[in-house]
Amino acid sequence: MKYRSILLMMLCLGLGYGAVTRGSGIIAESYFGEMSEQGRTTLRLAVSALGGLLNRYEPLPALIADHDDIEELVAHPKDEALRQRANVYLKSINTLLESSDIYIITLDGETIAASNYDGPTSFVGENFSYRPYFQDAARGLQSRFFALGTTSHKRGYYFSAPILFNAEIKGVIVFKVDIEGIEASFGDGENRILVSDPEGIIFMTGTPQWLYSSLMPLTPERLARTEASRRYANATLKELPLKHGNFGSHQLMTISQNEGDREYMVLSQPMADAGWTVSVLMDTGSLRTQVKTAMIAIILCLCLAAALIAAMLQRRRRLRERLIHQAEAQAELERRVEERTADLARVNREIEHEIAERRQTEKQLRKMQNDLVQAGKLAALGQMSAALSHEFNQPLAAAKNYAENASLLVERGRLEDVMENLRRISGLIDRMASISKHLRNFARKPNEKMAAVGLETVLRDTLEIVGPRLKAANAVLEVDLGPVPLAVKAGPVRLQQVLVNIISNAADAVEGREDRRIALQAAQQGQIVSVIIRDRGPGVPAAISERIFDPFFTTKGVGRGLGLGLSISYNIIKDFGGQLRVRNHEDGGAEFAIELPAAVWRMGVAAE
Repeated sequence: MKYRSILLMMLCLGLGYGAVTRGSGIIAESYFGEMSEQGRTTLRLAVSALGGLLNRYEPLPALIADHDDIEELVAHPKDEALRQRANVYLKSINTLLESSDIYIITLDGETIAASNYDGPTSFVGENFSYRPYFQDAARGLQSRFFALGTTSHKRGYYFSAPILFNAEIKGVIVFKVDIEGIEASFGDGENRILVSDPEGIIFMTGTPQWLYSSLMPLTPERLARTEASRRYANATLKELPLKHGNFGSHQLMTISQNEGDREYMVLSQPMADAGWTVSVLMDTGSLRTQVKTAMIAIILCLCLAAALIAAMLQRRRRLRERLIHQAEAQAELERRVEERTADLARVNREIEHEIAERRQTEKQLRKMQNDLVQAGKLAALGQMSAALSHEFNQPLAAAKNYAENASLLVERGRLEDVMENLRRISGLIDRMASISKHLRNFARKPNEKMAAVGLETVLRDTLEIVGPRLKAANAVLEVDLGPVPLAVKAGPVRLQQVLVNIISNAADAVEGREDRRIALQAAQQGQIVSVIIRDRGPGVPAAISERIFDPFFTTKGVGRGLGLGLSISYNIIKDFGGQLRVRNHEDGGAEFAIELPAAVWRMGVAAE
C-alpha cells in the first residue's frame, strides 16, 4: 500500500510537470497572439497615416510646374525679373500648403528659384544634380526620395516633376515635405514605431538614440549606395546593438540600451511606393510577467489538487485516525487558501495596472484618429488644388490688366478711370484674401470645445471652400435654411469639414450629368435640427450602403480619395451627439441627413 501511494504520487507529479510545461507554452502563445493583433492595428494606422501624407502631396509639383511664370523662367533662366516673380510665387505657395521648401532646378543641376530665397539657408545657387529625384525628373519621370537636406540639415521627403516648355523638358521642380511632425506623433511609449530605408537605416522614430542606426550590418556596399546619393549628408551612421529571435511564429528582437537589454516583438510592413519599411516594436516585459503570474496560479491549483489527493489517500489508510487527519487536512487547506487569496490579490493589482496601460493605448489611438481627421481635410484641399489655382489665377490676371491699363490712363490724364481701376484691383485682392482666410481656417486643427453654432455662418464659410469645386463640376447648390436662423451644438470648424466632404461628394456625383442640381435644406423639429443634402447623381448602390461610412472605403478612382471623408464625417457627427444617415431619394440621387442637437443662437457669437 505504501509503495503504491508513493508510485501514485510520483505519477501525479509527472503529470503536473507536463501540464505546467505544456500550459506555459499555450498561455504564452495566447498572450503573444493578442499582442500581435494590437500591433497589427497600430501598424495599419501608422502605414495609412504615412501613405495618406505622401499621396496628398504627390500631384502638387506637376500642378505648380504648369504656372506660366515657372515655364517662362526655365526657358529664360538668366532673367532676374522672372526669377524674382518665381521666388515670390513659390514662397506664397509654400506658406499656403505648409510644406518645407519648393525650388526650381535647371538641367545642369543649378537651383535658380526657391521658396526660401530670402532665408539664411537659401537653396538658390546650390547644385543638386547628384540627387536621384533630380536625375529621374530630368528624364521626364515623377520621382520620390527621402533624404537629410545638405543645406537645411532637416529630414524631408522630396517630390519632383519635370518642367516642360513647348513640349521639351527645361527644368525640374522639387517639393519638400518636413517629416518631423509625423515623427512627433510616434511617441516614446512602451510600443515603438520606426521607419527604415531600403538599406535598413532608421530615419524616423520616437526614440532619438535610434535615429540613423541600421537594423542590418553596414556592409561596404550599403555604405557606398548611401553615400552616392548623399541621403544622410554628414550624419553618423551606426549599427543598432540587437539580437534576433523568435517565439513560435512571432519575430522577437533584443536591443541593448542604457538601462539594459529589452526584448520586443517586431511587426513590419513595407511601403513599396515610398521605399520604406514601417515597423512596430512592442515591449514583451509585461507580457512575460503575465505569463509567469498565470503559471503561478496553475501551480497553486495543482498543489491544492495534490494536497486533496494526499488527504484522500491518508483517509483510506488511517480510518481509525480519521478525525485527527481531517482536522490536519482542514488546517492545511485553509493555509493554502489564504496563500492563494494573497496571490489572487496580487494578480488583481497587476490586472488593474494592465487596464491602466490599455486605457493609455486607447488615448494614443484617439490621438492618431484626430491626426487622420486632419489628414482627410488636407487631402480634400489637395484634390481641390486645381480649381483653387483657377480661383486665384483669374483675379491675378484681371488685376494685372487693370494695372497695365492704369499706366496708360495716367499718361492720358484720365485720373478718374485710374482710380476706378485701383478700386477694382482692391476688390480682387479682397476676394483672394477671403478665399485664403477660409482655406486657412478649414485646414487648422480645431479644438474640442462645443458651443452654439449658427448654420448660416458655417454654410457661408463652407461655400467659400467648395465654391471652386461646384464651379468645376458646373453644379448648382440650392440652399433653404428656413425663415428662422437655426443653431446647433457643435464645433464650427469640424461641422464645416462635414459639409465640405458631403457637398464635394455631391459635386462628384452630379458631374457630367444632365441635372446637376444639389439641394441643401435645414429644419428644426423639437430639439433636433436636420440638414438634408440631396444630389441628382446615380445614388448609392445597395451593396455598399452599409459600408459607406467604413474607414478607407471608397468608390472613387486611384488618387481621388483616401476613403476617409465619410468615415471622419460620421465620427464627427457622432461626437456632437448627432447622427449621419444616407439613403436613395425616391426621385433619384443620394440623400445625406445630418441630425444635431438644437441650440439657442445669439447674433455675434464668436466662432471657434
